[in-house]
Amino acid sequence: MLGVAAMMMIEQGLFKPTDPVSKYIPEFEGIKVAVLKEPANKDISPPSVNLDDIPEHRLIKTHRPLTIQDLLTHTGGIGSKGLGSAISPIKWRRPSEGDETLASLVPQYAAGSLDFQPGTRWSYSGTQGLDVVARIIEIVSATPFNEFVHNNILKPLDMKDTYWNVPNEKEHRRVLAKGTKRGLPGHTTHFSGSWGFNSTARDYLHFEQMLLNGGTLFGNRLLGPRSVEWLASNHVGDLFPSKSSTKGLGFGYAVSVILDPVAAQSPRSEGAFGWLGAMGTTSWTDPKEDLVAVIMIQQRSDGLHYDVANAIRQAIIE
Repeated sequence: MLGVAAMMMIEQGLFKPTDPVSKYIPEFEGIKVAVLKEPANKDISPPSVNLDDIPEHRLIKTHRPLTIQDLLTHTGGIGSKGLGSAISPIKWRRPSEGDETLASLVPQYAAGSLDFQPGTRWSYSGTQGLDVVARIIEIVSATPFNEFVHNNILKPLDMKDTYWNVPNEKEHRRVLAKGTKRGLPGHTTHFSGSWGFNSTARDYLHFEQMLLNGGTLFGNRLLGPRSVEWLASNHVGDLFPSKSSTKGLGFGYAVSVILDPVAAQSPRSEGAFGWLGAMGTTSWTDPKEDLVAVIMIQQRSDGLHYDVANAIRQAIIE
C-alpha cells in the first residue's frame, strides 16, 4: 500500500526517490551513523545488538544523505535493530489510542542515529522507515496519510472493509493473532505506513489485481504501467536477502521481487513480487502467469506460503 502511494507521488512529480529525507523533514539534516569505537568505524550487522550490553561506540557522518528510496527499499539503516536503533532515545511505538500522529512522531526519529551507511545494506525497517515515507506523502500531498489512502487507493478499488480503525459494528469479523484476546476496538490517530492496517482477502485481491492490470481496476487508473514496473523492479543490487545464502531475489519499493526462481528456490515466476505481514498474511502478483494470490491468516507459519505457491504452480498446465 505504501509503495503504491509513494509511486503516485513520484508519478505526479511531487517528490523524487533520490530526494533527501531532510528536504521534507529538516530534522533529518545531519543524522549520524552509529559505529563501534573498536574496531574503529565498524557498524554492527542488524539485528544483533544486545540492548542490555551496548558496546562502546561513536557517531560518524553519513557518506551521503538518507533518501526516500533508501527508506522504501529498507536500505536506510533507520530502526532496523542495529547499534543506531539501540542507542536512539526515541523508539517506534505501535499505533494505539492517544493523540500521537505521524506529524508528531516522525521528526522525533531524527534524534536517533542510523544502523549503517545509507544504501550499503538491506535490513528490514518495517516501522520507523516506512512511517517517515508516509509522513513525506502527507507533506507533499497536503493531505493526512489516512485520507490520502482512502481517497486515492481504497475508494477507487472498492476496498470497503479496509481500515486502520475498524468500525465497532465490524469488530466481530476481525481475526486476531493467535494468543491475543479480543477487547474493545481501539482508535488510533497514528496512521502508520507499515502497521495496524486491517483488511479482507476480497479487498486485498482488488489491490493486487490493480497491480496485475498495470495500475488500473474498475475503470480507475491509480498508476501507469511503467510506474508499476518501477515499483516491482530490483533497486538494491545483491543486498537482499542480507542474512541468507539464497540468491535470485531482489527488492523494490516495499516488495520483494523474484529475479531467478531456481536460484531463489521459489515456486513463483520470474518477476513475481509481493510481501508478507508479521503474523502470516502474504500476497503477491505474478505478471508472467497472469495471477495474484492473497493469504489471510493470523498465526506464524514457515511453510504455508511456499506450499500454497507450489500448489498454484502445479495447477498451471499451460
